Amino acid sequence: MAPYPVSIDRIRKKEYPLLNRTTYLDHAGSTPYPRSLMKEYQMLMNARLFGNPHSQSPSSLLATKYVETARLRMLQFFRADPEHFDLIFVANATAALKLVGEGMRGHAKDRLWYGYHAASHTSVVGLRELAPAGSRCFFTDTDVEQWFSEGLEIPSMGLGDGRAQPLGLFAYPAQSNMDGRRLPLDWAGRLRRFASKANREIYSILDAAAFVATAQLDLSDPENAPDFTTLSFYKIFGFPDLGALIVRKDTGPVLLKRPYFGGGTVDMVINGADDAWHATKQGVLHEALEDGTPAFHTITALHCALDVHTRLYGCMANVSQHTGHLAAGLYRRLVSLVHGNGAPVCTIYKDNASLYQDSKTQGPTIAFNLRTRRGAWIGKSDFERLAILNNIQLRTGGVCNPGGIASYLDLSPKAMRENYAEGLRCGNGIDLLNEKPTGIVRVSLGAMSHMKDVDACVSFVAKFIDLETSQNVELEHLTSLRNPTDSSRFFFWCNRKRATGTGATESWTEDHAIQRITQEAQCAPVSKCSELKVSTVF
Repeated sequence: MAPYPVSIDRIRKKEYPLLNRTTYLDHAGSTPYPRSLMKEYQMLMNARLFGNPHSQSPSSLLATKYVETARLRMLQFFRADPEHFDLIFVANATAALKLVGEGMRGHAKDRLWYGYHAASHTSVVGLRELAPAGSRCFFTDTDVEQWFSEGLEIPSMGLGDGRAQPLGLFAYPAQSNMDGRRLPLDWAGRLRRFASKANREIYSILDAAAFVATAQLDLSDPENAPDFTTLSFYKIFGFPDLGALIVRKDTGPVLLKRPYFGGGTVDMVINGADDAWHATKQGVLHEALEDGTPAFHTITALHCALDVHTRLYGCMANVSQHTGHLAAGLYRRLVSLVHGNGAPVCTIYKDNASLYQDSKTQGPTIAFNLRTRRGAWIGKSDFERLAILNNIQLRTGGVCNPGGIASYLDLSPKAMRENYAEGLRCGNGIDLLNEKPTGIVRVSLGAMSHMKDVDACVSFVAKFIDLETSQNVELEHLTSLRNPTDSSRFFFWCNRKRATGTGATESWTEDHAIQRITQEAQCAPVSKCSELKVSTVF
């Protein structure tokens, strides 16, 4: 039972009626927004006139008030004392990362060195392109710990003067967006202490986008907090589509030398060639970093989002407990699914150090692939299409986590380049190359997830169980999906034909395929097919 102020059944019925029509398992991508949030936001917009904050009119001053109180409320939500932290509103977590990268590049010039953990999101990895002094990928937690113990050694590669001291930036995720593993949150504070001891200038970025959706981000100790924390609010509330960069004020000045300035961030600008000059705003960090007019209507929605979230769920500890319980049950049930010959249905990608329902080491996300009883991989794209036909929404592919994909799928850099040469592109549906998967299936849970979502996921995956122990597979087993449809049978049949190298081609229509299925299986029309207990792909 959910530890919420009201029951999860009441929450779902009143606030998320659309979830009664589907099984939503992609909360790591974005969590759904509650109906009350949108109603209250609409009422607020209809009742108030908000003007551009860069003015002194009554409507502008009202907008400024709502923006600044939203800033303070969100700092409080993350337990960040405004005396020590500032919050800069940005489009999303990626924009926050880019802002840090550009600011650090302006501060360090060609001395910027970048280190990042292999479990990082693609947007975190991309900051390496802004580091002239080189970069390093830390493939394991042990690599990071060893770097700490060895004095944070940074090579001077890329520097014209080998004696120059690089300025370092180290980034890692609080939670992997691929498998949900949670990394040590104490690295930021330890890095600061080790850097001070070694007389090195190294700053930390914590990518908290995946973490904050179902866990409490606690920045109450500024000495051990990251220098920069990036996140997206829609991961928590479902709406608004907005992000934030939380900065330790002691660190903030390093961002003020970025090469670009926008409207609202400067006190004076002089045009010209020889006379070109500008004065960046001083004193308040966010005023110098929020380029142009802030998204004041969108920021205002945070008041409604926070009010409704608190009313429904109480606190993030409740969300963590609820999602952890559901994820642990889902994991155990998926692991227990086996074929008739004892072979597991799911290959689940999980770090050995993480434990489901242990909020310190694991979030409510499960990454996996499926196999037949003979060990052949089942294509993730076909699996997702079949999931859609069964009204289940999840995520497949590389999920913007190149390090996790390479590690879990045992893909070397050479193999990944070869896959690219073979035509693999992000989201293009090539599932298998050189007898290895190219991506994964990801299911993730959120604050409003229900046990029936877990049941639906397990029931669907169980359709892939083959109880047969012989080598002869009856094609009629392909009709065992819940409420079977022509399209679902078509995909199953194409999987089987691709495996045996006969029959199906891309030019075939579904009608043609269904006719062949009916002929081969000698079964009744789809509308008369009964539910079977056994299903298989090949």
